[in-house]
Amino acid sequence: MLVDMKKKGYPVLDYRPGVNNPRNSEGAFLDLKDGRIMFVYSRFIGESHSDDAKACIIAVFSTDGGETWQDERVIDHPDRHGALNIMSVSLLRMQNGDIGLFYVIRRGWHDARLHLFRSSDEGLTWSEPVCCVPGLGYYVVNNDRVVRLSSGRLLVPAALHKMRTTDTIKWGSFDSRGTVYVMISDDDGVTWREATNSCSLTVPHTRSGLQEPGIIELENGALWMYHRTDLGRQYESFSVDGGETWSEAVPSQFTSPVSPLSVKRNPSNGHLLAVWNPIPNYQLRKIGTHSWGRAPLVGAISQDEGKTWTNHFAIQTEEDNGGYCYTAIHFTSDAVLLAYCAGEPEDGICLARLKMTKVLLSDIYTE
Repeated sequence: MLVDMKKKGYPVLDYRPGVNNPRNSEGAFLDLKDGRIMFVYSRFIGESHSDDAKACIIAVFSTDGGETWQDERVIDHPDRHGALNIMSVSLLRMQNGDIGLFYVIRRGWHDARLHLFRSSDEGLTWSEPVCCVPGLGYYVVNNDRVVRLSSGRLLVPAALHKMRTTDTIKWGSFDSRGTVYVMISDDDGVTWREATNSCSLTVPHTRSGLQEPGIIELENGALWMYHRTDLGRQYESFSVDGGETWSEAVPSQFTSPVSPLSVKRNPSNGHLLAVWNPIPNYQLRKIGTHSWGRAPLVGAISQDEGKTWTNHFAIQTEEDNGGYCYTAIHFTSDAVLLAYCAGEPEDGICLARLKMTKVLLSDIYTE
């Protein structure tokens, strides 16, 4: 347990694995026009919890600010796309008022790309998909990662893993070392292109490269992109031209195991909220198969655009005896909803269940 780290928030959802449902995976939130909150996630079906196993896209809804969830709805199935898997959801309100639903369609280790579906009737029906990645490849885009800049431009941060063999199905046929590309749309998702340059990690002793990037726009117009690595820290890159070009990736102030960082801006006060696992996988640390070292899960606030972080709090502690990762962040009028993957000893893997915690903003700002 970290020193002086108080646990805050309370659970509002815990989707555990079950028969023919080996995994309930990460998702994203969106406010609907009628005041409800929609949460969309991937439910794995069958016997396998692997990333290339079958999963349906599921929506659930809350009418009470995230306290309870109901009205479950199946949105999509991989068979409709001739795919192995569909997962990693992001949600955005489009400029014409449509809902934009993004998720990866995985057809093999040679082809995993984010697609955009639109709904003009608040999620009842959906358009045919638009591919957000122009070139074929295995592009990892985390959940809750698609961003709209103040200019209206859409950005998708993606980590490309090249093929190592011609086998498009077998695990290990792709390179674990990621190179980050940013996809850009200036017409609200109709067409997409790559940014001018990519970001890669050229240091020795890394098997991850740069993985699972995220982007936040700062008040001065600069863009901050953060990347998962296996070097004990998140790395970071910056853009000052709307995402067209990116600086070299360097170590950030965020320590972590091989697990992603998530950052969102609170629309009510402009502060940034970061959620991450702050303890690296150092040599003598005991790592469980159900946790992967992804504990504790903590949050912190920045009131100076990421220069310093205060008001640290624990969402899950090491004493909770699990692993916690892939956090979706959603602010309500008085709280923040945090939905994340979790694994506990009886689950066997870190990604087996989906948990959601609600934290009152007043509690975060109380030391």
